[in-house]
Amino acid sequence: MRSWMSLQAGFGDFQYRRNVYLFALRMSFLAVILSGAILALTIPPLGFFGLLPVSLSHAIGFGAVFSWLVGGTVCGMLSLTAGFTMHELTVSRAEFEKLSRTDTLSGLLNRRAFTEALDKTEGNASLVIFDVDRFKAINDRFGHACGDAVIIAVSAMLISAFDEMSVIARLGGEEFGVIVSGEPLEARMERIEGVRARIASGAIAAEGHDIRITVSGGVADLAAGRSKQAVYASADRALYLAKALGRNRVVHEREGLHHA
Repeated sequence: MRSWMSLQAGFGDFQYRRNVYLFALRMSFLAVILSGAILALTIPPLGFFGLLPVSLSHAIGFGAVFSWLVGGTVCGMLSLTAGFTMHELTVSRAEFEKLSRTDTLSGLLNRRAFTEALDKTEGNASLVIFDVDRFKAINDRFGHACGDAVIIAVSAMLISAFDEMSVIARLGGEEFGVIVSGEPLEARMERIEGVRARIASGAIAAEGHDIRITVSGGVADLAAGRSKQAVYASADRALYLAKALGRNRVVHEREGLHHA
């Protein structure tokens, strides 16, 4: 891994084909310089002892041609082959990393990637956990294909409702997580409530059915010095309270304290 990182740092990111060609070109020049240095060190002594089959000037000329045509060309071709091999490895590694952080059904981040993003989030932000109400009943009544369609539709609505500063993930099953930042708390709550209302107001077409769903949400605020585990647990408790109060609602952690 360390040698791979040194190659990446020295010759550029092999994910891009342009850097592969630059890598091969650099290696060709290095081969020419190295072979020229070797010839410069060996030809004069051989000429001095009379061991050259041709004159010294001809030997130097042949050596220069050998350095450029043979050393440079062969090394360039080999480096190009090696570079494209590393390019394929880099692309495959990037795709694998993406797959390991992505939920295959929804296309959103998975729980692992979301947890990493939550750990890195600082400052003025809120965590909201959405849960599709009575999702098991949807699967039981309409089938799992319709259940998958509901997950995909909710994912699309979450993506359209939140900006690029937000982090959206499918945490598992019918549960979604969103980190909302960059706005005052009132604006964040208004946007979260707007998502809930939008989902409740429409129907999802799947397998010939118009499926009406609702979601419940629990919200907790991130603050300096507050552990991310505590924030997640508080949002989860707020979600549980939203379910207990009748579903199809968003509950902030402060409301949970009020009800307690």
